[in-house]
Amino acid sequence: MNAAPDIFLSYNREDQAVAKRYADAFAAEGLDVWWDTALRSGEAYDEVTEAALRAAKAVVVLWSPRSVVSRWVRAEATIADRRKTLVPVTIEPCERPIMFELTQTAELSHWTGDAGDAAWLGFLDDVRRVVGREAPQTGHTPKPVAVASEPILAVLPFDNQSNDADMQFFSDGVSEEILLRLSRGAQIKIIGRTSSFQFRGERKAEAASLLKCSHILDGSVRRSGERARISAHLAETSTKTTLWSDRYDRTLEDTFAVQDEIAEQIATALDRAFTSFSTKPADSEVYDRYLRASPETFRTDEMKQKIMLLEPALERQPDFAEGWGRLAYLRAFAHFSDPYRDRPGVIARANAEADRALSADPLNAEALVAKFLLVPPFGSYLEADALIERIQAISGYDSIKFFVGAFLVCVGRVREASLLNDSLFEADPLNGFFCHRAAVGKMSLGQYDAAIRLYEGLIARSPDMHFIFWTMVRAYALKGDWAKLDQLMSPEMLARHPVAGFEETARLAELLRARDQGALDRTQALEGLQMNSGSGADSAQLAYAAHLGLVDEALERALNARHGPVGDGSDVMGVDAYRPALLFWHGLPELRSDPRFIAYAARLGLVEYWLATRKWPDCADETPYDFRAECEKYRDYPKDPFFA
Repeated sequence: MNAAPDIFLSYNREDQAVAKRYADAFAAEGLDVWWDTALRSGEAYDEVTEAALRAAKAVVVLWSPRSVVSRWVRAEATIADRRKTLVPVTIEPCERPIMFELTQTAELSHWTGDAGDAAWLGFLDDVRRVVGREAPQTGHTPKPVAVASEPILAVLPFDNQSNDADMQFFSDGVSEEILLRLSRGAQIKIIGRTSSFQFRGERKAEAASLLKCSHILDGSVRRSGERARISAHLAETSTKTTLWSDRYDRTLEDTFAVQDEIAEQIATALDRAFTSFSTKPADSEVYDRYLRASPETFRTDEMKQKIMLLEPALERQPDFAEGWGRLAYLRAFAHFSDPYRDRPGVIARANAEADRALSADPLNAEALVAKFLLVPPFGSYLEADALIERIQAISGYDSIKFFVGAFLVCVGRVREASLLNDSLFEADPLNGFFCHRAAVGKMSLGQYDAAIRLYEGLIARSPDMHFIFWTMVRAYALKGDWAKLDQLMSPEMLARHPVAGFEETARLAELLRARDQGALDRTQALEGLQMNSGSGADSAQLAYAAHLGLVDEALERALNARHGPVGDGSDVMGVDAYRPALLFWHGLPELRSDPRFIAYAARLGLVEYWLATRKWPDCADETPYDFRAECEKYRDYPKDPFFA
């Protein structure tokens, strides 16, 4: 792609004939259109498509009953919406995804290509406005369009003006709850918490320029006993004009109501509707414990401490839905450190807590994510998909939506997952974890240089992040850059980033080097990947073995070894354990390129999922055999139980 196209056309493949009609019509009007039929032979589909999507001046999304359920089209629309290039049109009656219901959308279900159709001409003018092209003199009068710039709001951490410095948790908690209420109750683009909460004290003056936001919400909190004074003000960053400010003197039991009131005032000032969602308010002690129980990291010890903090509060106020949702989330995440044989009771308890939250608030994000985390990592993809759909329908809560991307990769929708990771990172650009997830997304697409650039930036900001360093080592090894790998594996670098805990990555790098140099010993490779051990099959090891050229050995193990934990204490633990993400990385195609892969996918429950949802993986159109037809052959193939 030599120049930025005027228009990127996003559509479902089954609507290709209609898409061609639009492409031809735009071209006839002198507009440069990019759509995937324009790909030249030999070009990398993922990289070219993403580059065109991000470079296009306007992204025209064709909504139809088929495209609204396409995760790929929805992901493209999400990126365009964030970049302010989205120009949607309905080409057939359908219910648009909920997050786009409030976006002005042209209705052209009737249009068959008539260049003089009034609705088409109005839509064409809308597209030209976004592209920045004046319409040629064609004899028709363009439809006047009043366009308001899309606000991007940053909610800064409110200053703690209490005499007790320990009350910082309270002022931060009030700020965060307002952010979440705005995210969920109003259609407003909001900078993520991790990025905006880095600006405190004198650094608040830098927030507007570094976060590139149009509006800032700031304030202060003073707490004394059972009363709190909350001051808040909304400013436009370009003119430094205060658009709204107010002060609230309330009891702590009224805090939820105040947060809703502030959120509603902000939404009104930005000309957005607001829907309140808070449930019954908590008393001061319960609310304090709820705020203190907000997780800061994913460390198990922290999660378990916060569980012990929150449980007594819910005994005191059992109708506090937000508290039950948070408790379920904490317990669901903490359970990944428990032995598998001890998990059933914990899973039942966390599910019950999540259900209590959802009975009062069906859109409680923490409760929904908790239930998703409690679903086995393979074999129950339909159940997991239903929860993912509910999570995606909720605005805001980006801090836990990265689980959506992780699920999408595990069912083969790698491109869509990468776009989601990118969008989360764009909304929270100073969030190191989101940067890491965006980099993983690039790696999953085989875009190792893009991933390495992100990792280098992360390490420059946080030199002691050993996990990030070794993930970057893996990227260089998969890329086959042995000169750079020698630099990274030098004694000086290993003194900064010890290999302890990352031995598997180091072994993989050396195996890949041996393969590229024609010196791979197959027996040593199998031992290095632990493929000769008596434990069950691990999907990551299978994918890497096939990438090393051991396809038959990998498939033999995939089709005959046990999948899932055996409960003897030697199993892999953690949130990613037994999730088959690497089976679908674009740079590791060898295993899925063999038709025997479908039997393995059927054992994991993936075939059942693909056939039931028709949400096919990226590889469905890339394998050298008929992927869908092979899946039909294994429709009734028995699934492996996850834990028996």
